[in-house]
Amino acid sequence: MWGNIAIAFLLAFIVSFMATPYTIKIAKKVGAVDIPKDKRRMHNHAMPRFGGPAVILGFIISLIYLLIIMSIEGSINLFSEEQYGKKLLGILLGIGVIAITGIVDDIKTIKPLTKLAGQLLAAIIVVASGVKIEHISIPFITETFQIGSDTISTLITVIWIVGVTNAINLTDGLDGLSSGITLISCVSLLIIFALNDSPMIAIVIVTALIGALLGFLPFNFSPAKTFIGDTGSNFLGFMVSIISILGVAKTYTAVVIVLPVIVLALPILDVIFAIIRRLIRGKSLKAVFQADKGHLHHKLVAKGFNQKQAVLILYGISAALGIFAVILFDSGIWKALSFLLMVIATVAIGYKNFVKEKGHCSSCKYECIACKYIYNPKVGNERAGIKPGTAFEDLPEDWVCPVCGEGKDMFEMQE
Repeated sequence: MWGNIAIAFLLAFIVSFMATPYTIKIAKKVGAVDIPKDKRRMHNHAMPRFGGPAVILGFIISLIYLLIIMSIEGSINLFSEEQYGKKLLGILLGIGVIAITGIVDDIKTIKPLTKLAGQLLAAIIVVASGVKIEHISIPFITETFQIGSDTISTLITVIWIVGVTNAINLTDGLDGLSSGITLISCVSLLIIFALNDSPMIAIVIVTALIGALLGFLPFNFSPAKTFIGDTGSNFLGFMVSIISILGVAKTYTAVVIVLPVIVLALPILDVIFAIIRRLIRGKSLKAVFQADKGHLHHKLVAKGFNQKQAVLILYGISAALGIFAVILFDSGIWKALSFLLMVIATVAIGYKNFVKEKGHCSSCKYECIACKYIYNPKVGNERAGIKPGTAFEDLPEDWVCPVCGEGKDMFEMQE
């Protein structure tokens, strides 16, 4: 088993890592470039947004290679009663729909409803292949029960796939955010699957996705050389939703079934709050599809954290949720709650110290992490009309680095 896992990881990593530079070149030729047209965007210059195909390519090549090897050695039977062959065909067709929709969106930008239609079609194809949520539970309230109606099972599965796909897609607002959170979630799910003796197919798929993400992340982490784009973020959400179903497909323990929800709690809660926020502000269903600047990563930057700090904070929250889920499965609710309380206390103390330090650092120097330009309050920025003695916190929100054009969120305080 571990040999297959190692091969799945390394092959996906190598392909994704080698393919990403080519997608950057292709992005510029086909027009898959993100141009900052509004204040909602967190970058100040055009960026390639075509990293998704590299991740998909690394994942698919790794998966197909492993399936061939495992079929030859007899460690997996694609035509058994589990019908893994049929399910995998459905997943690959679904990926095709997601990829085509995403590529068109990255190049030409399509309407939200058209994008949603593509997500729904991909989800329906996967469900038709046999990937379904067949049992559910309400944590700590009810025992796990079988879903008797095939129609209800189909409906719940489609909602789950489309919901998680959009949840990951909406976290794609900072360098390395959606890819990093998905990576952390996949590692958490891999540990849970290994402890739970989940189907080998789920373990291989999640491992291939981890490898593909690690191959891409060096190009996507702040300061990013490329964005993953809608092709990539939709693919990530689509695959994580399916992986979570396959990993617990034969499990009837309530706590195990709810673990994927805990692992993915950060993006799920963010999209739920976004829907509620937009409905309240817009007072119509159309408002749900109107992008805003109210996501958690936007709020962190507004609080004074730069892009890299905000991303690392959200990585930490995602990792804490993943560890909580693992402890919950392995050691029970009380140890998991104890861990969560310690994390909350640590975060509260850290934030208090950050606010205190920030308030007493009006004369500190700040370095642009993209080009290494240093803003010195004593000197100011005369060309931009910034007088000497102007603290970094008092700079206008639209002020940019005079060298590379990046915004304030790309600066780090120098001690």
